[in-house]
Amino acid sequence: MIPINQLLELRRHLHAHPELGGAEYRTAALVAGELRQAGWRVREGVGRTGVVAELGPEQGPAIGLRVDMDALPIEERTGLAYASTQPGLMHACGHDIHTAVGVGVALALAPLAAALPGRVRLLFQPAEESAEGARWMVEAGAIDGLAALYGLHVFPSIPVGSIGLRHGALTAAAAELEVEVLGEAGHGARPHQSVDAIWIAARLVGGLQEAISRRLDALQPVVLSFGRIEGGRAFNVIADRVRLLGTLRCLDSDLYEQLPQWVETTAQDICRAYGGEARVRFRSIAPPVRNDPSLTRLLEEMAVAQLGREQVLLLDHPSLGAEDFAHYLSHLPGCMFRLGVAGPQGCAPLHHGGFNPDEACLPLAVELLATTLRRWLELQR
Repeated sequence: MIPINQLLELRRHLHAHPELGGAEYRTAALVAGELRQAGWRVREGVGRTGVVAELGPEQGPAIGLRVDMDALPIEERTGLAYASTQPGLMHACGHDIHTAVGVGVALALAPLAAALPGRVRLLFQPAEESAEGARWMVEAGAIDGLAALYGLHVFPSIPVGSIGLRHGALTAAAAELEVEVLGEAGHGARPHQSVDAIWIAARLVGGLQEAISRRLDALQPVVLSFGRIEGGRAFNVIADRVRLLGTLRCLDSDLYEQLPQWVETTAQDICRAYGGEARVRFRSIAPPVRNDPSLTRLLEEMAVAQLGREQVLLLDHPSLGAEDFAHYLSHLPGCMFRLGVAGPQGCAPLHHGGFNPDEACLPLAVELLATTLRRWLELQR
């Protein structure tokens, strides 16, 4: 039986005490203690502040579940009795729910340890929001010996009691883009004697968007959004330097590999046309999440049996959001699903100060994942 009151208490404690990525010290210590008490073999400090735990025989097939633990630098505006006690920090992306689900799976499987035909490994990961934690965990050996990996993420547009599944691409590849536009400073009264970096930057923003629509395949969507522009020193001085920061996303892995060179060439062409120069820096955040067919079918089968066909929503389209769960999938097959958390009054979006998921999602997710992990092991016999 799932200890729902214990999970609610844990989730609310985590929600009240959020920690940023790479600093999840209290969260990790609390999780490790719960897991040890339940009889799991626990390693702490994996991938900096990560926790890895195993149950079952030390040999044989191994299946994993990844949950993330970090919060966001967002001021909470829910008014909950267990709202964040840390000014400017909040679990606005549901990672407190994820962590509680992971502990719930541990508690649900613990009594079955002697009967498990293989190993279950839980990965409590730090720093998902900065897309660094999965790399840290991989480098620390957290997935060594695993044959497959499951993951979940709360989703505020899906009602509690339902889940969202997608075969194939679930999220996009994403990168951080920095473009520095270089011109020549001059007097504001004589722009013809200068190379106006602000004017060129304005042309660059529009020109890159136009080039995407006219020079790339429209059937392979690419989204470019600039979120920050900075430049100039005074109201009457033509700026010689402008810095733009943005994000670039697409669903096709091959196209994603080509985008850095494409952006570099296009940005240089635009800037040179107006007498300037571009310096482009491209930092990959995450590749796309592509759900493994057999793992997705198994999860769908278990979800239909538990929830009913109507509560298992097959998602028509992937998201252009990014998820560092994808880094694990470069090494082993995996599957991530969307957990419905919208209550009767709906739910604020992710990364919003009013985000308040319905906690009725907890026992549903714990049961679904515990039964799916166990069933996967049984099928390996």
